[in-house]
Amino acid sequence: MMLPNSLSQIAKHALDAVFPPRCACCAEFVMDEGGLCAACWGETDFIRGLACDCCGLPLPGEEEQAPALCDHCAASPRPWARGRAVFLYTGKGRDMVLALKNDRHLLAKPLARWLAAAAAPLIHDGMLVAPVPLHRKRFFERRYNQSALLSQRIAAAHGLAHIPDLLSRPQPTASQGGKSAAERAANLSGAICVTPRFAGAIQGREILIVDDVLTSGATLSACAEACRAGGAGNVSVAVLARVARDA
Repeated sequence: MMLPNSLSQIAKHALDAVFPPRCACCAEFVMDEGGLCAACWGETDFIRGLACDCCGLPLPGEEEQAPALCDHCAASPRPWARGRAVFLYTGKGRDMVLALKNDRHLLAKPLARWLAAAAAPLIHDGMLVAPVPLHRKRFFERRYNQSALLSQRIAAAHGLAHIPDLLSRPQPTASQGGKSAAERAANLSGAICVTPRFAGAIQGREILIVDDVLTSGATLSACAEACRAGGAGNVSVAVLARVARDA
């Protein structure tokens, strides 16, 4: 049974009194559920102002200059159209991404809220939302796909269709850690494809691909290329964290 708004607020205040909201990162007490304490906020490198319209990398200049591209995206166009990121993969931002990968499922709610806001300029009616896929072996080891936890909430926030298994990895791939940009791309060549039963669903549709981290962009490139090869329209990407050193 749904409680009237006034009773819901009373119930929430009562719960907050017994179980006060805690920082999404360090568990310090905070005012609002899913928020960050002042210390963690200060150690999270949120991307504000002007950023690359394709990969989300922060750029020097004023936001009024948008859209703009970073040097890498201008010199080597990505296979996706536009992209956004919430924060850099440093400090507390990195800590939260790693925690989400390691069973801190409750982090998905605040992180997805931030990502949904960052992705708002990319959203179009009729867009499909899908996560970067895990190979089934990795999925069974981890028991969940952290990118799907985010993409599900982003789709709901914007009233879009969500297809968690739109893309698949038929073959396992080696870890991307420690590889150069060229090695990352080679490692993922042909590794991601559109799941056959959704081949008809993507025809001409715009797609938003969601992931936790963008490093070189090899994984997102493989996803975008698979969607475009399968007949999709423009593909955009939204990630929690952007690794700046490979831009």
